[in-house]
Amino acid sequence: MGDRNRVYIETGKSRSFACSLDWPGLCRSGKSEEAALAALSGYVRRYAVVATKAGVDFPLKESQPWSVELHVATRSGGADFGAPTAVLDDDAAAWPAAEVSRTAALLAASWELLDEVAGRAPQSLRKGPRGGGRDRDAITHHVAGAEQMFGRKVGLSLPVPHEGEREVVRANRAALLEWCRSGGASATGRVGWPPRYASRRLIWHVLDHAWEIEDRAT
Repeated sequence: MGDRNRVYIETGKSRSFACSLDWPGLCRSGKSEEAALAALSGYVRRYAVVATKAGVDFPLKESQPWSVELHVATRSGGADFGAPTAVLDDDAAAWPAAEVSRTAALLAASWELLDEVAGRAPQSLRKGPRGGGRDRDAITHHVAGAEQMFGRKVGLSLPVPHEGEREVVRANRAALLEWCRSGGASATGRVGWPPRYASRRLIWHVLDHAWEIEDRAT
């Protein structure tokens, strides 16, 4: 297992995120730090599916305790509004080639999972207790739009995909994957999100919505 069960906690006023330091995208939230860690543990089995698709060894088990390496202080925005926004000191450090390769494989696998889940889900998804929640196509379109924004944050100029423009979505993903495989080199030289943070947040966003569709499919 080594140190691959390290996690950091990002805490807001009403919500916390627990995120793996070693497995980008394995990040869940709760109303407290304890609830976030419990949610994270509950998703280990689901993340293992992604790791298998990526062809990487995933040693974590659902029952393993987490080693809380870092606690990020309360922030405005971010955690309270449903997204992990903490950029860590180590995110700007050199990105070893083995980690780059593994992260790129996990990114590709997260898209594969999203496409598979969306492909078998009905268009109309189960609503929340108050009747809220987007349907399948609205979720996938939201993810594609966010990927264009992620590209901008790392120096890539990607077109905004309109609903149904699958070729644009595929081209944007290919550009993001190439960016990741290159170790996060900026096409413009502009300083934006550090590559390790950007990839962690991108994979989390894809998986978060893939699992949402999976859970809300009727």
